[in-house]
Amino acid sequence: MAMPRLIMPEWLDTLPPSDPRARASRRDLRRINSIMGHAGFFGKELPRHFASRSPQNIVEIGSGDGEFLLTVARKLARRWPKLEVTIVDLQPAVTPDTLEAFQELGWIVDVVTADVFEWVSRCEAVDIIIANLFLHHFHDEPLAGLFQQLSSRTRVFGACEPRRSAAALAASRSLALIGCNDVTRHDGPVSVQAGFSGVELSALWPSSGGWQLDEAKHGFFSHGFVATRATRPA
Repeated sequence: MAMPRLIMPEWLDTLPPSDPRARASRRDLRRINSIMGHAGFFGKELPRHFASRSPQNIVEIGSGDGEFLLTVARKLARRWPKLEVTIVDLQPAVTPDTLEAFQELGWIVDVVTADVFEWVSRCEAVDIIIANLFLHHFHDEPLAGLFQQLSSRTRVFGACEPRRSAAALAASRSLALIGCNDVTRHDGPVSVQAGFSGVELSALWPSSGGWQLDEAKHGFFSHGFVATRATRPA
């Protein structure tokens, strides 16, 4: 029997960015992202859709401390040496060191403190929007609304999320073995149970607009989704 999707509050979302437990959990997430290979997913997938030209801008929604996008930037900066970056989060925790690291790559960064749903409703069109470990926080109805907005504001949208499976759930319950703190140990299984499988994200994306959708298992524990269309929205 398929595991039903279950969305519950995650502790990290309730802690202020400066809380020591939150900082420790964000460090844990950087290690988990590395293990799950999410930066590699974007580093491989995004260039496939820009073979004839380089993008001008990229947005990460629900970006947290910006460290994940910085890891992606380090994989792409040689190919795309100058990019405008927007980091959007309700409680961004981006440090001066992270901003400086982006600047050293030649990427110009704007940090936006905003509710992602509200921001997307008024943002200008951009080449790429990505989300990493963000979509699983929301029920299907608001996600479908978010996707409707995103589809009119970008040429490429990519997401990497927890895969909802027995194997991923078992692994998430073993995070103590790699030294994760109590926040991460709580949030890991919660995020897996809220994750995705099959073509659940594709089913929420707008059916009109000439989009090509790619949705599949990534690695052992992750779920990838990329929506692409031939022309950038006006």
